[in-house]
Amino acid sequence: MKIIKPVVVKRTGKHERERRVLLGLVEYYIRTGKPVGSNTLKEAGFGDLSSATIRNYFANLEEQGYLIQSHASGGRIPTSLAYRVYAQDFLALNEQVKVNPFENLKEFDSREIAAFLQQGAEKLSHETKCAVFLSAPRFDQDFIIDIKLVSLDSSRCLSIVITDFGTVNTEVIYLPKKLSSFAIKRIESYFRVRLTGLGDCEDLETDEKEIAQKIYHELLLRYIVGYSNFVDDDVYRTGFSQLLNYADFQETSSLASGLALFENVRSMRLLLKERKASKEIKFWVGDDLLCHSQTNPNCSVITIPYYINQTPVGALGILGPTRMPYRSLFTLLRAFSDGVSQTLTRIIYKLKISFRQPENGKINFEKEENPLLNQSRLMLLEDKRS
Repeated sequence: MKIIKPVVVKRTGKHERERRVLLGLVEYYIRTGKPVGSNTLKEAGFGDLSSATIRNYFANLEEQGYLIQSHASGGRIPTSLAYRVYAQDFLALNEQVKVNPFENLKEFDSREIAAFLQQGAEKLSHETKCAVFLSAPRFDQDFIIDIKLVSLDSSRCLSIVITDFGTVNTEVIYLPKKLSSFAIKRIESYFRVRLTGLGDCEDLETDEKEIAQKIYHELLLRYIVGYSNFVDDDVYRTGFSQLLNYADFQETSSLASGLALFENVRSMRLLLKERKASKEIKFWVGDDLLCHSQTNPNCSVITIPYYINQTPVGALGILGPTRMPYRSLFTLLRAFSDGVSQTLTRIIYKLKISFRQPENGKINFEKEENPLLNQSRLMLLEDKRS
């Protein structure tokens, strides 16, 4: 059996011993997921206390709402209140990772900032075994590099707009008639000619060219409005399937409550917006999230801001079960935030990329002339590098 390192305390009074027992029980339960009995805890690093003393502490802690007992002869398990005490105890430690799994983030060196943030979120999800959500500012000097179409049925197709920064936008477009796969390929070629100024569109039939022009103008107008009307942070979400690995989410109701919170983009933005204004990690456990969820959320959230040149520009969060290793997750989140902050600061200044924060409903059309065909001051719609 792995020995728990008891929490070091300066005072050895009853209150401190009771707190030490509580923290030890939470740590053991986080690691094993099994209810903790007095003998189990005694053998796991509390040999200086008798089993009877530990049971007395258990009874007091249960009365105070920190522990519950599944049945009369069973061990105790921590409540949300106990997890809060445990997490708060390690929040200020600011420990460093022994091996930084995010060190390679600092090697990133291209314009694909959106792709970098999305890939970083995937990496964070893999390392923390949690769902990840991340807010980002709007990066300027971006432009569309490709538009693809996917036929859905006789009257609709899905458009996929890809930008130089790695952003992918999708829109459903209605068609005047069904397009064959060959017609779609010809229309995509037309898009590339319009975006790059290279080649020609001689293969297009007359009606196909009319459709292509209409779709092209429609997509660029939607892109302009979406890009300029920046009232909320962009939010990337990934890794929800990680939660299926936890016993806590095997019940449909528990998974559904976590899913409801994760799919609520407004709540995600509020949690991240609060954290962007601060330099501290913050956590929410169970009932703490009731104001952001219509169901009883049997989960926990931890958030932390990240920076460009020491200015907070976004935040990231992880969502997992209440029984998650808060101490190690605090360390991982700090390492990830540091890696993302250093990399974005370097790329922004190296490539001279500007960025914007949400403007509360203000639409930015400053100095934009003929936006369908030309570049604007901040936003390049088409690839003019050729």
